[in-house]
Amino acid sequence: MDTAAGYCGQCGTPAVEADHVACAARLELEPPRYCGRCARRMVVQVLPTGWTARCSVHGSIGTRAG
Repeated sequence: MDTAAGYCGQCGTPAVEADHVACAARLELEPPRYCGRCARRMVVQVLPTGWTARCSVHGSIGTRAG
């Protein structure tokens, strides 16, 4: 999980509110589902070669090639 982000990319709760060890482990295998800046649900496209994630407010959050 990005510690500079205000929200957890996996569960969408504020990063300082809870221990996100399980979320960080899931983010190693899965794309983020929530924007780390505003906690909005993102549009995520998973392909055999990787993934892309896009927030409706902040745009493209990241991509990862497999």
